[in-house]
Amino acid sequence: MSKERDAAIVGIYEYPLRSVDGEVSALQIKAECAARALEDAGLTWQDVDGIYDAGDGGGMAGLNISEYLGIHPTVIDTTGVGGSSYEFHAAHARRDIAAGKTRVALLTYGSTAHSSARAIGVGGRPGGGMHPADNMDGFAGMTLISNYAMVAHRHMYQFGTTSEQLAEIPVATRLHAMRNPEAVAAMEDLEFLDIRETTISDVVNSRMIADPLHLLECCMISDGGGAVVIASPEVVRDCRKPPVWIIGTGEATQYPQIGGDITVSAGAQSAPIAFGEAGVSASEMDIAMIYDSFSITVLTLLEDLGFCAKGEGGAWVEGGRLRFDRPADGPALNTDGGGLSSNHPGMRGIFLLIEAARQLRGESCSQVTDARLAVAHGNGGMLGSRHTGGTIIMARD
Repeated sequence: MSKERDAAIVGIYEYPLRSVDGEVSALQIKAECAARALEDAGLTWQDVDGIYDAGDGGGMAGLNISEYLGIHPTVIDTTGVGGSSYEFHAAHARRDIAAGKTRVALLTYGSTAHSSARAIGVGGRPGGGMHPADNMDGFAGMTLISNYAMVAHRHMYQFGTTSEQLAEIPVATRLHAMRNPEAVAAMEDLEFLDIRETTISDVVNSRMIADPLHLLECCMISDGGGAVVIASPEVVRDCRKPPVWIIGTGEATQYPQIGGDITVSAGAQSAPIAFGEAGVSASEMDIAMIYDSFSITVLTLLEDLGFCAKGEGGAWVEGGRLRFDRPADGPALNTDGGGLSSNHPGMRGIFLLIEAARQLRGESCSQVTDARLAVAHGNGGMLGSRHTGGTIIMARD
């Protein structure tokens, strides 16, 4: 394992509500989460000298959030690469801290996607104008979920993967969600029907949304937000909670290419970099916080992160091995309930960092005994099309 200990997560906070009914804005969610995360760390606003923002609170991201929070940062990073932005931010914060550019980095996220009734998965593609997708595939009317369904079909055709195997993923995350009071409240607030642990049969018999993906294989659309504080070793010594060290990072981009394989994600490039830097392997991970926009997202990423070979994911996840109470099988998947059953306000990457940190602190609702290593992997954009992958390896002392 890497002996480098040059930056650690020292403060975390997750906004508890998944439906705010228009009573607060995305900026207000970000500010409250930031204040609570700093309190969790035992730090103040005056300690923050690095801002990392993906523009979720409005335009001119770095400028606006600095003024709104009353901070004068010496580092402003506004990398926006979709749901993996926060893994990129964590990597950049570690790099900036190691370079002496900042001592306390603040990552924030806030969204009112549910209250704003955004058609994230089934609406048309956002934007327009001069973009490669406009003359390649945008004209065909592809929605976001149709890209993931296309990958699922290809995985089934190429490797014999079944719907029952894909169903293992939402079954495991729902088990974890039912142990998380905030996730249960989320499902109630978002008017889920028959809130309970689910079975393989429940998943494959739920309504088809985009063949072959069923309703229970699709993430919820919620409001929400969170914040993460990352600090230098000098600051860590005086923080309130035990540090969660960032020991390896990797970033990558993938897009449609002639002869490309849409079942291979950007994680196949970012993961080896992160694991190599950390000096550990996927098989050593106790926790896997993996972006779960859909079941197929997780399956392909488990393969690309190195938990199993490409095409073997279906068989590998069988038998409930992703549950928190199966540590010998490992890793425990999305122990907060994930985007499938806890929250998904549009970009979920920050929650992967938050729950991984909880686990390594021993604070999770589905706590893995003696968890020491975790991977958080964000997927931004659209699997099967242009997207990014950000891999973060974390360790406790």
